[in-house]
Amino acid sequence: MKTFSAKQSDVEKKWVVVDAADQPLGRVASKVAAIVRGKTKPIFTPHVDTGDNVIVINAAKVKLTGRKWEDKIYYHHTGWPGGIKSATARQVMDKQPKELLKNAINGMLPKNRLGRTLKNNYRIYDNDNHPHEGQKPEAVTL
Repeated sequence: MKTFSAKQSDVEKKWVVVDAADQPLGRVASKVAAIVRGKTKPIFTPHVDTGDNVIVINAAKVKLTGRKWEDKIYYHHTGWPGGIKSATARQVMDKQPKELLKNAINGMLPKNRLGRTLKNNYRIYDNDNHPHEGQKPEAVTL
């Protein structure tokens, strides 16, 4: 018996909704990354986009445990000499609530051509309103 290798034509994508309210950041991110990658499907193939499209709602209500709101620091560089910038998780959440979740999910996806494609397969919204009702998404519990 040969090992099954999925092709793009074999994949049936569906839309799912994940509610991030009162859930730990890493738990939500790992679940979303697994669904987007396709690891929850029996036809998973490492080099093919076999995952589903994910809608994450209530990103502004995600939780961090311990003192991570003050201790966890996010860095980025402007590209100029001495242009390293830093912000705590609380500062990032106050300014751009979606960025915490986006950063965590992107860190769990592959860093290659497939990973860049997978980054287009999820949408993050601050509250529980989203414009994707036409896709008839199914709710997924964590």
